[in-house]
Amino acid sequence: MNSARRIAVFPGMFDPVTLGHVDVIRRGAALFDEIVVGVGRNPLKTALLTTAQRLTILRDVLADLPNVRVEEFDGLTVDFARRLGAAAILRGIRDSSDLRYELQIALTNRAVTGVETVFIMTSPELAFTSSTLIKQIASMGGDVSKLVPPAVLPYIQRDAASLSQHDNMME
Repeated sequence: MNSARRIAVFPGMFDPVTLGHVDVIRRGAALFDEIVVGVGRNPLKTALLTTAQRLTILRDVLADLPNVRVEEFDGLTVDFARRLGAAAILRGIRDSSDLRYELQIALTNRAVTGVETVFIMTSPELAFTSSTLIKQIASMGGDVSKLVPPAVLPYIQRDAASLSQHDNMME
């Protein structure tokens, strides 16, 4: 019997974290001994929230899960996973487009590094949510309270004006 702890890494920018992210993390926490939520950077994207804000929000939202911790990381997800001794990378799948994209990355990761990927289907009522969509709705003054954890709302409400400017910069 293998007594090693089964660790999974759930990577993302979480800009902002959505209820869809939280759903996948909570369900993954029931499958693994430990989930490490990796807050990464994407050099191709401009983040609305600072890394420190995203870390604070995630730690607050996930505080009730004793087997989940939140860490910042730079570089490749597979390198982060190997450094932690993770058995798998956890990914949420909303639809067939996500699956097509994630499958290619998962197969490459396994072929190159041996790190497995475990997919969890997002709950149907949350399958349409994305951080990009949430930022678009908020930038136009829309209510995103049913799409994000309550801890995100003060940041979104405070930065509603900058969200609009942020979207214009991305076009």
